[in-house]
Amino acid sequence: MRSTFKVLFYLKKNNLNKDGEAPIMARITIDGTIAQFSCKVSIRPEVWETKYNRAAGRSDYAKQINSLLDEIKAGIDRHYKKVLERDSYVTAEKVKNSFLGIDLRSETLLQIFKKHNDDFEEMKNAGLRANSTLQKYKDVYLHLEAFIKKRYNRKDVALIELSPAFITDFELYLATVPRLAHNTIWIYMMPLRRMITIAINNRWLTYDPFSSYEISAEETDMSYLDREEIRAIMDVSLNKRLEIVRDLFLFCIFTGLSFRDMKNLTQDNMQIFFDGNPWIITRRQKTSVSSNVPLMDIPQKIIAKYEGLTNGDKLLPVPSYTTLENGIQKIAQAAGITKHITWHTSRHTYATEICLTNGVPIESLSKTMGHKNIKTTQRYAKITNEKVSRDMENLSNVLQNIEQFKYR
Repeated sequence: MRSTFKVLFYLKKNNLNKDGEAPIMARITIDGTIAQFSCKVSIRPEVWETKYNRAAGRSDYAKQINSLLDEIKAGIDRHYKKVLERDSYVTAEKVKNSFLGIDLRSETLLQIFKKHNDDFEEMKNAGLRANSTLQKYKDVYLHLEAFIKKRYNRKDVALIELSPAFITDFELYLATVPRLAHNTIWIYMMPLRRMITIAINNRWLTYDPFSSYEISAEETDMSYLDREEIRAIMDVSLNKRLEIVRDLFLFCIFTGLSFRDMKNLTQDNMQIFFDGNPWIITRRQKTSVSSNVPLMDIPQKIIAKYEGLTNGDKLLPVPSYTTLENGIQKIAQAAGITKHITWHTSRHTYATEICLTNGVPIESLSKTMGHKNIKTTQRYAKITNEKVSRDMENLSNVLQNIEQFKYR
């Protein structure tokens, strides 16, 4: 919707000069906002035509005054269009400042977001940031762009427009238009929060529209495989194509590496460490946190199996994520596993069934998984405790059916 824009001239009659002339004022009105300033010219009140906001008559004096007012009006029109094109958000004060040459540029949300993404992409290309994180920022940028177009019918919004209502409206948009899940929305609000922090740190914003906003992740079930299911995947008969997928899935189960970190592994990442045993020495692409994992027997055998069959110095022949994700679904079905699993299930399985269930301290697990915060690792401890509870309940049921353990 186009802004309501109006310029009129009036006399400040209560401020006559020594010649009895009143200064001519210009008033700009845009969408209810008003700004006014002196035109630096005065006129006798009796010569002023209030109805038309101009000097009356055809005298040279009147023509000179009206010509000046026409120039001022044309200049204000030009600066109105300039501000509108530049910021997509225009107020009377901004147009006045632009016309008077004291314009302070109003930074806009998508401008600083794009600048952030461009800088982030350069860091990604230098190996300092993860591509998955960059993609998240790009996705949120596109969602914000669509939201602003739908909600405000504009290409961008000025930072000074941002309010708590903008934040909650964007959350509602994510839930109702692209219909994102709650935890995805929680994740997507973080990049917007990052932009607000940048704006505050640069003093483009003097307040925090997120100050009263709250959203947290919902607890979700993290699927993992138990010992019998791992054995079933190992034993199922597969063709060569799916065999590679199974081997890589087992590699992740016994190292805890994510798909991306496994794909990035090179020969240099496999080293004989301080204890004389082979380790994977790497950093997680997602967080840049070190993730040093001792190689158990199974992943060592998998590495040896594909030695000489990789491209360049890659440690393993890892295909695309889509190939692996589709392949593991077929393998699970062939192995008789009915629970829903994804490739990331391998990492959950490493944490729960391989490590915590077998007594690995949570601090050691957090280190090998490359978590920034041990609270992230503690989610797996909760799963394990629930597993212990279920196992003990099953044990109790078994013991109740054994005659010698019946209480008399």
